[in-house]
Amino acid sequence: MNGLERPSLRSAKRWVIKVGSALLTAGGRRIDRGVIHSLVQQLVTLKEAGCEVVLVSSGSIAAGIVRLGLNERPTDIHELQAAAAVGQSVLIRAYEDAMGPQGLVSAMVLLSHADIRARDRYLNARGTLNTLLERGVLPIINENDTVVTDEIRLGDNDTLGALVANLIDADALMILTDQDGLFDQNPLDNPSATLVSQADVDDAGLDGMVGEAGRFGRGGMVTKLRAARLAARSGTLTVIANGQTPHVIPRVAEGEALGTFLTTQRRPQSARKQWLASLLHPKGSITLDAGGDKNGGGIG
Repeated sequence: MNGLERPSLRSAKRWVIKVGSALLTAGGRRIDRGVIHSLVQQLVTLKEAGCEVVLVSSGSIAAGIVRLGLNERPTDIHELQAAAAVGQSVLIRAYEDAMGPQGLVSAMVLLSHADIRARDRYLNARGTLNTLLERGVLPIINENDTVVTDEIRLGDNDTLGALVANLIDADALMILTDQDGLFDQNPLDNPSATLVSQADVDDAGLDGMVGEAGRFGRGGMVTKLRAARLAARSGTLTVIANGQTPHVIPRVAEGEALGTFLTTQRRPQSARKQWLASLLHPKGSITLDAGGDKNGGGIG
């Protein structure tokens, strides 16, 4: 379906673009520099249209897995962190090689849940990203996989993209994957599955349509839907689209009906409430003593 059918996206000026591992690593075989060059050219087009852009990029672990000669994603935390350490330099070099000739200045920003949880670090990250955008720099953000553990990680880069959208009050979040969007059924199992072109992000019917991840990534459609709902806390609109579609980024930004457009009727929360909502690993306890019963007999 062609045509300018999503005018609210045409007015979006601050974008977060999230790219998954499956797109960037040629199905897990290597960093696909052709894909990265195409992606960077599209980001240039978006910036030339007067937009501010933050890129949230997966791929460091997948690139490290390939460079270390592993056949599948490890399960041991230290193996994963080693792969991230090896792959991060491969990933950022590929971006720098593509951005240099375009005159783009990039900044590598690694975040963890600790940076979101601590109020002072959250505000510092927010201020730094806003300063980079004001200076025309294109931040490239990834989770700091080399040091985080399962207990303190953000979970996946779909979630990270949504938290960054909250952090900078983005107008729109574009999640690029290797699928055309969210389908009402699994298109691999059912060829007659229908693409969900547009829906309210809080539509409960969407929950039965999502699936899990592939072998080289952590996120599936379930994480993308969760990310869209998280991004909606700042009033951010979300599009889930196929990153292999030619010129998909500027086409979506121009309002073309590609992928799945998830709208929201929510009013944006205050910055402090967004920060509180971003605390993904809350801790606490409730202690009830005998005084909890008005007769002094404790809790029955």
